[in-house]
Amino acid sequence: MKITVLGATGSIGVSTLDVISRHPDRFEVVALTGHARIEALAEQCRRFRPAYAVVGDPEAAKRLTGMLDDDAVTEVLHGPRALCEVACLPEIDAVMAAIVGAAGLPPTLAAARAGKRVLLANKEALVMAGAVFMAEVHRAGALLLPIDSEHNAIFQSMPGDYAGNMARGGVRRILLTASGGPFRETPVEQLQSVTPAQAVAHPNWSMGRKISVDSATMMNKGLEVIEAHWLFNAPADRIEVVIHPQSVIHSLVDYADGSVLAQLGNPDMRTPIAHALAWPERIDSGVAPLDLFAIGQLNFERPDGARFPCLDLAYRALRAGGNAAAVLNAANELAVEAFLDGRLPFLAIADTIAATLDQVPRAELPDLDAVLETDRQARLAAAKILAHRGG
Repeated sequence: MKITVLGATGSIGVSTLDVISRHPDRFEVVALTGHARIEALAEQCRRFRPAYAVVGDPEAAKRLTGMLDDDAVTEVLHGPRALCEVACLPEIDAVMAAIVGAAGLPPTLAAARAGKRVLLANKEALVMAGAVFMAEVHRAGALLLPIDSEHNAIFQSMPGDYAGNMARGGVRRILLTASGGPFRETPVEQLQSVTPAQAVAHPNWSMGRKISVDSATMMNKGLEVIEAHWLFNAPADRIEVVIHPQSVIHSLVDYADGSVLAQLGNPDMRTPIAHALAWPERIDSGVAPLDLFAIGQLNFERPDGARFPCLDLAYRALRAGGNAAAVLNAANELAVEAFLDGRLPFLAIADTIAATLDQVPRAELPDLDAVLETDRQARLAAAKILAHRGG
């Protein structure tokens, strides 16, 4: 199988290459992309010798070229168009879509339009443009496999012929598990003084800074609710979030006959990555076997709305439909960036998102241009709100 890895230097990209390296006879890397970590991308190019590497701008391309060996086989490209080009190369079979945020939408959509096996780690593709994206998947006959541990777990726990029909599949509810992040037990009155360093210190998972903050606010779980809606054709009232601090059960499916099927495993993203790379087969991922005796017990809690208002905002956006989820995503990206930069208090992340949802008019999103225009409007609105707050 020949593969393009979008976002190769991020945590998902690194884990993907780790799994690929364990099966050199099975997988070949054709293209890698990166943004800020040029040295890491250069090392990946030296190791995997892809035909193409893509970076953000000409200066980064010049730097990367200078770091590669004289006998390098890699052609260095740059810019958004190049990202889309390597996502739909005729010679590739699969695309790992692991660019975080709205920037990952165009190349991920390009892969879907080209009918590739799309390994979806970029949840924003469905949050921002669910209807547009799924229409392209169905039109082109692309194979869409979820990489988020929760959605991959649901996929594994669904009936084999599910095809997005909850009634036919006998599915009553989807249960998305959440760790609760680093502030699950922190008194709410102390959250106002939370620092970025505290917010990115996730208790179970190793993730990037933005995703770690989303986990701390539980916006990450809210985005996953929206993603689950599109992946499994499930209405909002059939998707429930369950806090499970051990992060061993990655999600569950509740059936009409009273059965509940779950996927368990150590909290390591190489498991869902290996599952999607080899599906429908199973291959070694490098993840240690689950030791239930060491875990001892599994706990479950309902999310606290006062502690995690971002989760309620995501449900609000999903129920509103149209462009609301795209607005939610854009506002969240700007608010989290402001928090990480020290310009916004932790609790004001949710306030900024709510205010942006109130300000941007509802509209339908018939195509990618409409999605990107909503994203632009929402970012302008959120930036004004942040400026008014002094952030």
